[in-house]
Amino acid sequence: MIKTVVAIGGGELRYKTTRAIDAYIAKLAKEHAGERRARAVFIGTASHDSLPYFNTFRKTYTSDFDIKADVALLTKKDVPMEKTAAKLAEADALYIGGGDTLYMLDVWKRTGMIGLILDAYERGTVIAGLSAGAICWFKKMYTDSDVSAVSGYAVHDGIGVIDGIMTPHYNSRKEFDGVAAGYALTAYAAEDDSAIVFRDGLLAGSLTSGGKAYRISSGVKEEIPPVTD
Repeated sequence: MIKTVVAIGGGELRYKTTRAIDAYIAKLAKEHAGERRARAVFIGTASHDSLPYFNTFRKTYTSDFDIKADVALLTKKDVPMEKTAAKLAEADALYIGGGDTLYMLDVWKRTGMIGLILDAYERGTVIAGLSAGAICWFKKMYTDSDVSAVSGYAVHDGIGVIDGIMTPHYNSRKEFDGVAAGYALTAYAAEDDSAIVFRDGLLAGSLTSGGKAYRISSGVKEEIPPVTD
């Protein structure tokens, strides 16, 4: 079973700026589902489970791509984790929204959500995420969630599914080149409306709805070519 991560650098789902990327995610979800209707679960922990955000996701993925959309709530009310686990077990894709990365990871650790998501990943469920939902899969992540950081940005540990360091919103974070040089890791940088696709933890290519994505290795920066399928 191929394990897939689609790391989206940023964009506005409600304005459909990431539509080409969303279409690719929907295609993968349908391939995973086979003959039945595909299901996708929206995880909005980083936005404190913003329901308008989920409604935007549902309108896009259900109305545009005919995918049954559900939501996993971890912060608004006392939802039994068994119910959340059941949703993830039936999902063909998980979409992790943007927001406060460190808050999201803290909630996931306290609730056991990380284990549930990693189990889904191992089963071949497509994992897609935007901004906070993209960088959390890497060994290191460049985030603005650390309010104590002097510059507003800092490097923190991610979940570590992908051996590298990543920044989202690269179109406004060019200083990341210098930051990445301080780590013995391959660096990935995705502009808004771009995404980087990984299969089994390895780079497979990029997607674009207008933005570009880059890999920086041994001081050499190169644009990531498009994914081939």
